[in-house]
Amino acid sequence: MAEDKLNYKILIRGILSYAFILAITFISAGRLNYWQGWIYNGLNIIFVLLTYYFLSGNNELIKERLKPGEGMKSWDKIYFMISSPFYFVMIILSALDVGRFGWSPKLPLFIVIIGIALYIIGQSIFLWAKKNNRFFSTVVRIQKDRGQVVCKGGPYAYVRHPGYTSGIMYTFATPLVLGSFWGITINLFTVLPLILRTYLEDKTLQKELDGYLEYTKEVKYRLIPKIW
Repeated sequence: MAEDKLNYKILIRGILSYAFILAITFISAGRLNYWQGWIYNGLNIIFVLLTYYFLSGNNELIKERLKPGEGMKSWDKIYFMISSPFYFVMIILSALDVGRFGWSPKLPLFIVIIGIALYIIGQSIFLWAKKNNRFFSTVVRIQKDRGQVVCKGGPYAYVRHPGYTSGIMYTFATPLVLGSFWGITINLFTVLPLILRTYLEDKTLQKELDGYLEYTKEVKYRLIPKIW
């Protein structure tokens, strides 16, 4: 029963979060025939259900993601204060652009399709990382209370922070899916802090997590193989 309750909690939280995003998408667009908005929100619903399916039964991970333990880094709190509002601004601005005002030229269909592909790939890698790493938290902290160890399986065999790689991919793709050039400009304020967070988290793990420094010698790249 307790396991079922946790599973439903993560499902309900995901649905409510994306219901809010769906609402602000179409309120900003001012019309329901905004097809890019339906594609974007439809993809979100699909990945909420996939997350529920693949993480169902992983109680420790679900608890950590629903309510992280103590030890969140102070700079990570600043990151959330800066990046979270800009993510919603990006969605609102994109929907206002395409749905109401037409500020920017209409994106060609093939660009929207590329955005959809990038979004799906990014979200899939994100889910793959969560599936393989039982310490995949929403915040940066060393999980001593859970006996945290280095994860080397799945996408972690290729880059040290696949969650951030995927996050950058689907965040960059979001305004493309929504059909807006203007939304891309806001992406700078969401993607750049994420890259900085990757660097700071990596340094934290090297200093505070046993075995991570050795892992950096096995997997040399943080985000993109052969680049960084």
